[in-house]
Formats: sequence, C-alpha cells, structure tokens
Amino acid sequence: MTRHRASGGDGFTLIELLVVIVVLGILAAVVVFSVSGITDTGQGSACKADRQAVVTAEEAMRARSDVHGYLPMADLVTVGMLQDASDWHDVQFPDPGTPVTTADGHPVTIHATYAVVPITGQPC
Repeated sequence: MTRHRASGGDGFTLIELLVVIVVLGILAAVVVFSVSGITDTGQGSACKADRQAVVTAEEAMRARSDVHGYLPMADLVTVGMLQDASDWHDVQFPDPGTPVTTADGHPVTIHATYAVVPITGQPC
C-alpha cells in the first residue's frame, strides 16, 4: 500500500522542518557559548597589558638620570611616559613623596616605592 500526497508536490513534511529547526538551534547555542569565552580571554589580556604598561612607565621613569623615584599616574602622563592615564589601574604609594623638578622642567613628586592596583569597579 502506497501513500499519496494530496497536493502531489515534493515538499517537506512538518517533522523534517522541525528537525532542521532544532539542529539549527543547537548550532546557534554552540556558537554563542564559544564566542563569549573569546571575549573573556580578550578582557583578561587587556587588563594584563594595561598593568604592564603602567609598570614599564614607572620603571622607565626611575631609570632616568634626573629622577630617581616613582611618580603618580598624572605625572607619568605629564612627562610623556604614558600617552594617557589608565582607566583600569592606579599607582599607590606608601610614602608621602619628595617634590622635585625634572631636567626638562616638570615639577613632580617622587616616591621610593609604588604599587599598581586595580581601580574599584573596573573589570580587572
């Protein structure tokens, strides 16, 4: 006994269409979860790079012959060691610091030690 379709066309059945929709939904879910992991990794790498840029600027400033200490973030920008202040990290100092003037005339406050810490509320 053979089955005849009323319309006589070669269309898809409802079950076939539902199977295709379910498979596409599963594939979409897999893609969404894999992409979210990529952005998390990128954020972590950006935080590490930002912190390292501040540390490098501090060490480069200390290596200068006219300044033998560490500077606040704003002074690092003023003397040209950083293009702009970090949005994710800040420089903190345990000592009050000593005011000096750099060889190129910038008044700065130098410190003996420093710590680069994440800014509260930022993703790092």
